[in-house]
Amino acid sequence: MILYLHGFRSSPLSMKARLTGQRMAQLGRSAEFICPQLPASPKLAMELAMGLVAHVPPSGLTIIGSSLGGYYATWMAEKLKCRAVVLNPAVVAALDLEKHVGVTTAYHSDELFEFKREYIDELLALSPGHMLEMERYFLIACTGDEVLDYRQMLVHYRGAKRKVVEGSDHAISEYADYLDEVLEFCGITGGTR
Repeated sequence: MILYLHGFRSSPLSMKARLTGQRMAQLGRSAEFICPQLPASPKLAMELAMGLVAHVPPSGLTIIGSSLGGYYATWMAEKLKCRAVVLNPAVVAALDLEKHVGVTTAYHSDELFEFKREYIDELLALSPGHMLEMERYFLIACTGDEVLDYRQMLVHYRGAKRKVVEGSDHAISEYADYLDEVLEFCGITGGTR
């Protein structure tokens, strides 16, 4: 089972979420892919995500998280002792998102998106602390990430399987090139595209 957690102000319509879901469908494994719309509240987002995988044994679960979703995926992987793929993950989400408190719009719609000040405390409560069993993690970090510092990612996920992409961007525009490697780490095989 793969649980995909999108980033801040994003949605299941993000390019990486859609590509992952499409590839799972091509492999005949759509039923093993979940990608919910996460609420703005980190606490509610994690309650939703944990509820969606409560029935899945840790050995059969991988969480893929992008940006803020990577922060969430790390917290969940530490709680559940499952695998996680983190794509340009936020490392210090509370600090990164402090400047985004207020009302804006979501990326894939004109819907208003409110990030409340109290959500900063909720993010702090989700700090994974000292991470164990780094072999359960696969980090993809882009040196050209214009939003987050890839060097923080490399330090935070030291000991994890990792792919450092020279250049690229926060969205990992060439994600399709890495998708089969991501799915292989998740335990999903099916040949090449």
